[in-house]
Amino acid sequence: MSDVYIVGVDMIKFGRFPEQTVPQLGAKAALMALDDAGLTIQDMQALYCGNLGQASGMVGQRILQQIGQTGIPVVNCANACATGATAFREGWMSIKAGLYDLVLAVGVEQMGRGLLGGGAPAQGIPSEGLLGSGTMPSVFAEAGLEHSSKYGTTFEQFAKVSVKNHHHATTNDKAMYQIETPLEDVMNSEMISYPNTKLMCSVNVDGSAAAVLASEKTVKELGLGNRAVKVRASVLTSDPWQERDLVLPDVNTCTRNAAKAAYEMAGVGPDDIDLVELHDCFATAEILHYENLGLCGDGEAGRLIDEGEVALGGRIPVNVSGGLLSKGHPLGATGIANMYEISKHLRGEAGARQVEGARLGMTHVIGLGSACGIHILEKGA
Repeated sequence: MSDVYIVGVDMIKFGRFPEQTVPQLGAKAALMALDDAGLTIQDMQALYCGNLGQASGMVGQRILQQIGQTGIPVVNCANACATGATAFREGWMSIKAGLYDLVLAVGVEQMGRGLLGGGAPAQGIPSEGLLGSGTMPSVFAEAGLEHSSKYGTTFEQFAKVSVKNHHHATTNDKAMYQIETPLEDVMNSEMISYPNTKLMCSVNVDGSAAAVLASEKTVKELGLGNRAVKVRASVLTSDPWQERDLVLPDVNTCTRNAAKAAYEMAGVGPDDIDLVELHDCFATAEILHYENLGLCGDGEAGRLIDEGEVALGGRIPVNVSGGLLSKGHPLGATGIANMYEISKHLRGEAGARQVEGARLGMTHVIGLGSACGIHILEKGA
C-alpha cells in the first residue's frame, strides 16, 4: 500500500459570512489548497467533502459547480465534529487502497449562534432536564467537574487553557479572534455552565479548509516532495457501550482508543510528538485530552497547564493556532483546519508561532455521538 502525503493544504480566515453560501465557502478553500499544491481540479481523481449542516445537500457536487465539474466521484459525509477529519480519512483510504493517486478533501460549515445540543427528541422521553443537560457546555462542564472530583483540578487551571489559546491566536491571522484574555477576564466573564465561562467556550463561526492528498508515486513524479507532509497514522473510532452512557456522556474513551491505535499505526509514542492540535471545544475538554492523548499521566493535566508545558516554547505545545476557543469551530471544517496548522509547522512556515524543529504533529477531533478522529503527520524528507 502506498504512503499518503498532503501536498496542498489551506483554510480561509474563520469568521461569519452570511452573504456567502456553503458551497462558495468550500470552493474558496478548495482553490487555495489546489494553488498550494500547484495543481488544478482537473488533476483530482476524487473529492471527499465534509459538512454537517447540509449533509443531504450534496455539498461536494455544489463545490465542483463553483470550481469545475470534471465528472469525478464525490463522497459527502457528516460525522459530528469529526466530519472534516472523516472526509480527509476517506481520501486517505482511497489512496492507500490504490484506487487513486490524487484526491481533494474539503471541510466546510456555516454555523448559527447559541448552544449546540439539548434539543428534545421528537418521540419518547426527553433526557434534557431529567438526566442533566444535553447542551454541549453542560456536557463538558460535567466532564470537567468529574475530573476535578478525581484529581482536584481547579477552576483557575481550566481558565488558564483559555488564556493560553487566546494568546496563541494573536499571531494567527486566520483565527476569528486575535485578542489577549487575561486570567481575571476569563474567570469573570459570563458563566455559561460551571466551570466554563463564555471565554472558555469555542466560537461558532463559518469556515472551510481543504487538503490535496497524493500517493508516494505521484509525489515523486510531480516533484512535490520538498513540501509534502506524510500521513503516518489515520484513525477513526466510536464509543464502546458502557453503563455510564445511559446517564453521563463519556468524552474520554473513544479518544483514548483512537490515540492508542494511532501511536501503534505510526510506530511512535506520545513523547515523540512535537505539537498537537486537539479538540478544545471547551477549556475543560482540553485538560481532559492532555491525559486522553497520553501527553501526561492521569491526574497530571493541571500541572501541565500550570507549568507552561503545553504553551508555545513548552515541552509539547498544544493548540498553537489558538484552538477552537479562539480560532473558531466551524464543525465540518475543524478537522482539516487542524491539519493545515500542523502542516504549516512541519513545513517551517508558521511564522511567529513556529514550533522550532517540529517533525511529528498530531491532530485530534471528537464529536459526541460518537466519533473521534486522530491523525499523526510527519515532516517530509
